[in-house]
Amino acid sequence: MGLKFGTSGLRGLAVDLLGGPSAAFTTAFVRHLLMDGHVRIGDRMFVGRDLRESSPEIAAQCMKALALAGMVPVDCGALPTPALALHASANRAAGIMVTGSHIPADRNGLKFYRPDGEIDKTDEASIAALATEPVRWKDAASTVTPYANEADAAWALYRDRCLDILPADALSGLRIGVYQHSSVARDFLGGLLSVHGAEVLALGRSETFVAVDTEAIGEETAARLKDWTRQHHLHAIVSTDADADRPLVIDETGRQIRGDIMGLATARFLRADCVVTPITSNSGIDHVPGIQTIRTRVGSPYVIEAMLRACREGRGVVTGFEANGGFILASPASSGSMMLAPLPTRDSMLPILALLGQGGRALSKYVEALKLPVCMSDRLIDYPVEAGRALMAWLAAERSNIARFLQGLGTVSRVDSMDGLRIVLDDGSVVHLRPSGNAPEMRCYVEAATSDAARWLLSATLARVHEHVQGGALS
Repeated sequence: MGLKFGTSGLRGLAVDLLGGPSAAFTTAFVRHLLMDGHVRIGDRMFVGRDLRESSPEIAAQCMKALALAGMVPVDCGALPTPALALHASANRAAGIMVTGSHIPADRNGLKFYRPDGEIDKTDEASIAALATEPVRWKDAASTVTPYANEADAAWALYRDRCLDILPADALSGLRIGVYQHSSVARDFLGGLLSVHGAEVLALGRSETFVAVDTEAIGEETAARLKDWTRQHHLHAIVSTDADADRPLVIDETGRQIRGDIMGLATARFLRADCVVTPITSNSGIDHVPGIQTIRTRVGSPYVIEAMLRACREGRGVVTGFEANGGFILASPASSGSMMLAPLPTRDSMLPILALLGQGGRALSKYVEALKLPVCMSDRLIDYPVEAGRALMAWLAAERSNIARFLQGLGTVSRVDSMDGLRIVLDDGSVVHLRPSGNAPEMRCYVEAATSDAARWLLSATLARVHEHVQGGALS
């Protein structure tokens, strides 16, 4: 099996999940929860999915495995990951979301939730070990009865939460495009904005799966979004990734607003005292008055672990987010006159609404007023995993290798190896290389004083990475 846990859940080729493997990991998840006392035989467990082609079959196999393991599977249908997590948490039950999130259509994955929230790295290790043990599940397939369906209840609970974020008509006067593609929240998002008073225009709906990575949307998609903004005179275009736990927001000029900027805007909206965010997020966040920042490795399990620790330490309103924009609320927080309860996973609706509610007609001006360094990111897709490991090992072996790799781009000032290699240059610019945790990709994050400088640094660094894999050797 080419399946492994990455930054958020189990990922791999869809064909590797279909059949035995999906049942094996589901059964392992149940066994792990039983051993830790999180569930008992006969408890309900909720299953949701995104809209990619392989998801319905994988979800069906997960539910079959749950039933054969002595649990009561509840089908929540196609819905956002945060909606599934919210519904499971409200019912003090565990859940499984079938989604590959932003990765290509031929891949898929499973996200696991304990009754108290998203699993952590210790849980992942236990589940992975238990999944190697043989599981008999096909023999009893015909004995499984139809499953209860709570899709409507899960959607309703999530809708109620989202409606509490902004006052009625808070978006009145805004003309907003919704890039629908194959997001599981494409209809929900448009309806939510309309309820808040916005004029909504649906764009780019696709009945075949489209992989949208909110950290690297691609030049063609970026050009389409910019054209739509101008053509339809939009104040913003909003969207999500496939399972709607990562937001995408395009401002009135047609430019994407990075996820970490959305995260900061949302933290300010909620009057947060503490922010937990990975090392890939904008360094300017560390210097925002009134907010303490804690840095982690990339991945929601690391962010959630640090957030829970901050809550135990009594650091006030604790929030977290990643550079991809997924926002996590760890403690109760106020939204106007309403109180929002914690949500144990990344959410896209809260940052979208918080940013639109504060930025209004001129999101670009709102972002400029934050006065943060310019960050950009991109990736090389179909980048061999072995090549990525070799490059990172070579760079980490000697400081002189990093200097050689970046020759002509800047002088190395310091290096952080918390997650990948984050290299700070003598002019304050940043180059951060990090192989993807769940796909054959090399990601690059840069930071500079201006957009032109950041764009040049990103392009030049990715060209160097490409040259090394093309050359086949590092010397």
